[in-house]
Amino acid sequence: MVLLKGFEIEMYTGTPQGEIVGLSDQIVASLDGFVREPDSRNVEYVTEPFHDYDQLLCALLRPRFVLRNYLQQLGDYTIIPGSTLSTGGSDRFFRSNPNSPYHDYIEQTYGTKVVTASVHINVGISDPELLMRACRIIRLEAPLFLALSASSPFLDGKATGYHSTRWGVFPQTPTHVPLFASHAHHIQWVQEQLEKGTMQNVRHLWTSVRPNGDNRPYNLNRLELRICDLVTDPIALLAISALLEARLLQIIANPTIDPLSQSIFSPDELISLTALNEAAAAKLSLDAQLQRWQDGRYISARDWISEMMVEVWGIAKQNGFSCFLSPLQKILREGNEAQQWLRLHSLGISTSQVITQAISTTHEREAELEDKLCSYKQA
Repeated sequence: MVLLKGFEIEMYTGTPQGEIVGLSDQIVASLDGFVREPDSRNVEYVTEPFHDYDQLLCALLRPRFVLRNYLQQLGDYTIIPGSTLSTGGSDRFFRSNPNSPYHDYIEQTYGTKVVTASVHINVGISDPELLMRACRIIRLEAPLFLALSASSPFLDGKATGYHSTRWGVFPQTPTHVPLFASHAHHIQWVQEQLEKGTMQNVRHLWTSVRPNGDNRPYNLNRLELRICDLVTDPIALLAISALLEARLLQIIANPTIDPLSQSIFSPDELISLTALNEAAAAKLSLDAQLQRWQDGRYISARDWISEMMVEVWGIAKQNGFSCFLSPLQKILREGNEAQQWLRLHSLGISTSQVITQAISTTHEREAELEDKLCSYKQA
């Protein structure tokens, strides 16, 4: 069994020198498949769901080829890696739709803390009770996926002390979200939040993991992992997704895996433990010391990920996608994007130089993949 998978990708646009420039109005008006965010400096595209990783790779890359070509028509513009306003601009909001009341609320309530770029990984699970159990487990393990993906060590031209500044400052909303014991519990809780106004609408549930579907909270068909920073390397993103899928297949095959019955902690204690783990992963990513949800023992994120890879390798192999897990070894060995950028920064290379180099590297990598894999050229 292989699960359906798809991505929501938020990216910044700007100059090859790293200045982030709001172009989403023009992009959305001119290109199919792109949608605006509240701030005009980033834009989002959503891939079709696929079972097959090769198809997913092309689905990730094709919109970027189209976007790059369009940006070059507008001027000397490109796609900028990273998940925060690395080189500046966090002092003000650039509204993409001044007439949207929801955007009014977001700007006034959160400011530029929400002007971030990220990857949301959606994986299909149609049984609502199975989906709730999967969400419980993956929420407690989400810090591991943040540790692999961290790519936001800078804000306004300075190193912040975080590997994921994005998740360090992002306003998780509502402030307390329980581990949902059942689909009925989830429905009741969402209805209560909408009545109280702690959620403005059914989309206004900003946690590391949430159940998703076409008629939330009633008709749900997928798990959405929202914690990951923007991963510009598509091979690395597929590896992170393969780890998530293999873990979900393990969860599906073994109904006894459940924090409500397998942990020494109460559900509220698990929420507190996970909040601390998320904060630690935002700060130090792979080097963070985390607490296991089962027994509270401390382990580094790097070692926990290594253990999980060993556990799920056979499942991935049995289902034909173990080769997509292999790039994780390189991330564990060489560090995620944030760690690589910080190493350069520690050698005296300026933030803007680090980002400029990353822009160039990202463009070269995508051009190479375009030639090799997707046999796709924008006319």
